[in-house]
Amino acid sequence: MEEVLPGWDISLVFVGTKRARSLNKNLRGKTYIPNVLSYALSQKSGEIIICPYEAERQSAAYGLKKHDFILYLFIHGILHIKGWAHGGKMEKCEQYLLAKFAKG
Repeated sequence: MEEVLPGWDISLVFVGTKRARSLNKNLRGKTYIPNVLSYALSQKSGEIIICPYEAERQSAAYGLKKHDFILYLFIHGILHIKGWAHGGKMEKCEQYLLAKFAKG
């Protein structure tokens, strides 16, 4: 996602439900299984953690196939690392990037 975070190194990690819940508890103090977690590691590096099980479970509610929803979650995580909060601007950018990069 050089377009969003130029010059950044982003690692993408897929985890199971137990690890996702544990990370969410440790990183955010939340007890549910998240679909995505993201955070900056340093000034120009970050990590995005996606739970494929949750992505598959939730994808239909978003009207997306599992692989497109995982792409959406990756985009969502990138925008959070960039510092964006939920809202109309973020949603519009997510839809633009999803349309640009989704294979269909």
